[in-house]
Amino acid sequence: MTQQSNPRTRCDELKKLLQKYSYEYYVLDSPTVSDSIYDSLFSELKIIESSNPSLITADSPTQRVGGEAIDGFKKIEHKKRMLSLNDVFDKDEVVAWVERMHKLINKNVEEYFADLKMDGLACSLIYIDGVLKSAITRGDSFVGEDVTSNVRTIKSVPLSFYQDNADKVFYSGRTEIRGEIIMLKDDFNFINEQQKSLGEPEFANPRNLAAGTVRQLDPSLVAKRKLVFKAYDLIRDDQNDVPSNSYAYMQLSKLGFMVNKAARKFNKLQDVLDFINEWEIKRQELEFFTDGIVVKVDDKAIFESLGVVGKQPRAAIAYKYPPEQATTIVKDIVISIGRTGVATPVAVFEPVRVAGTKVSHASLHNADEITRLDIRIGDTVVIYKAGDIIPKVEMVLRDLRGKTQKKFDFEKALKQQYPDLEFEKTDGDVSWRLKGSSSELILKRSLEYFASKQALDIDSLGEKNADLLVDSGLVKDLADIYSLKVEQLLKLDRFAEISAQNLVDAIQKTKSPKLERFILALGIRHVGSQTAIDLANAFKSVDNLKEASIEQLQEIDGIGIIVAESILAWFADEDNLQLIEKFESLGISPVYTKATGPLSGKKFVVTGTLESMSRDQAADKIRAKGGEFQNAITSDTDFLVVGANVGASKITKAEKYGTAILNESEFLLKIK
Repeated sequence: MTQQSNPRTRCDELKKLLQKYSYEYYVLDSPTVSDSIYDSLFSELKIIESSNPSLITADSPTQRVGGEAIDGFKKIEHKKRMLSLNDVFDKDEVVAWVERMHKLINKNVEEYFADLKMDGLACSLIYIDGVLKSAITRGDSFVGEDVTSNVRTIKSVPLSFYQDNADKVFYSGRTEIRGEIIMLKDDFNFINEQQKSLGEPEFANPRNLAAGTVRQLDPSLVAKRKLVFKAYDLIRDDQNDVPSNSYAYMQLSKLGFMVNKAARKFNKLQDVLDFINEWEIKRQELEFFTDGIVVKVDDKAIFESLGVVGKQPRAAIAYKYPPEQATTIVKDIVISIGRTGVATPVAVFEPVRVAGTKVSHASLHNADEITRLDIRIGDTVVIYKAGDIIPKVEMVLRDLRGKTQKKFDFEKALKQQYPDLEFEKTDGDVSWRLKGSSSELILKRSLEYFASKQALDIDSLGEKNADLLVDSGLVKDLADIYSLKVEQLLKLDRFAEISAQNLVDAIQKTKSPKLERFILALGIRHVGSQTAIDLANAFKSVDNLKEASIEQLQEIDGIGIIVAESILAWFADEDNLQLIEKFESLGISPVYTKATGPLSGKKFVVTGTLESMSRDQAADKIRAKGGEFQNAITSDTDFLVVGANVGASKITKAEKYGTAILNESEFLLKIK
């Protein structure tokens, strides 16, 4: 059962915690959580407030930009506010941003300027007649801290403009250079190695170290640490002096400032999107850290005319690459029985995007891990992706724990979810396992089912051959059968040249199976033929099914909480996820095709013994014609097919619901 606070309570909890994190980050320079955790909680607060405007208060972190100026430095008011940018997280949001601008100015934006988003401390440098006079941090966007004496020690900050071929207008009057103070990866790693050798704690990340260094009261300490200033904007009192962002970058270089060489001007939105895609991979090669791309309208006049909404300019956005961490709420904990017979607890939570994909569940491994994390239903947790693939729960944010969170009783849940199975936990083992079943035995029976007629129908891969393949070590998981070679089989007692070739050929013929048969073949508990068909029709691919939430599963007719939890738990098991990946790597590509035909929309129940075919064959015939096969009569059943040796109960129920009754001959005419 989902455990959540009401919006007002949750809003108050988030504001209090975000305030604490902001104080640690901006005032103490000692953050206890990563930026992605803060951003995730911040985004949740924004969503709650947007749905409940009455909850917005002046002290909400969504109502201000940045932090406060710290004591120890003179406070200086910015002549022009240093705004933050609105974050977007997918390409559709970039397109929507452009469409909004087009409507506001009643014409298309023709030119864009894009640059790498630097992860450091924003700073404004004021030059009078080309000579550095002051350096001011962003602060709260209106008032910043005077860090001039510290910034003067940064070698990449010109004490005066380079006298070369820049526009002469910049050498007189007031010129403001805005940019980012960063620390390069190599310098950061070197400092941390020094800290380690001295037995001192290592710094969390280059951004925090750069920010903390600039705020040191001793400039000599700042000089010892290698900081870099990279410029990104050029501001003059006369706006006509800087007609575009691309022009600003050109002049910044000429004046002696470092700028990102990757930054460039684009004439088409698609080129901007391509630029974003390009740097998602290439950013790992950069000498500094970046978590996104800044995109601006290039024309400064249009930029200014679009104005500001709250704290962000309309004419610029920050596209942020998928976070490696995120926060979400645990809605439930279910138990998965893996292919080795191990009972694995799985956290089910509110869907959240991590490292580019939507995540709605994660393995908790075993009962001991639940105890170690002290995770409860209703907790807010930090999740991440191990190796960018497997979602994991990193920790519980106990500051957000109230009185509604529920402890999870592993043994009680095991009995409730699997009342027909027995489990045991032997000495020295941290996991509960199916009693009396070895992993080899489970694999043998799974392989036999995978190859059965109702699943992938692999001829000659029955019980004896399944046992032989597992015992020989040739098959260690279901996907291994697709790597079998004739020469390997010939070494086994039961195979000769023809039989070995026949088995390999039969297996290879199933590399593009029907999606519903592949889902069935996986052996997910409670998923029979009809449920597999329903899942295929609903999700169209294994990838979509893998990311399905428990709510989406329960929306399918006939799937209740027990079946939904079983499906979700299966796809949360690490072994199963790796198995799916292995199938993909071996070229197994399930195909979805919705069956259509004269029986589309019609539902059938078969009872008794048919002379011409088995019950499973009858079900296949019905589905091949587009109909739906049911195991029991319900109010929406259209036909009851009656064979020999039939009891009276189903006929009575059919008559009660007005279901048409067919004998075998009438049924054969329907499926002809």
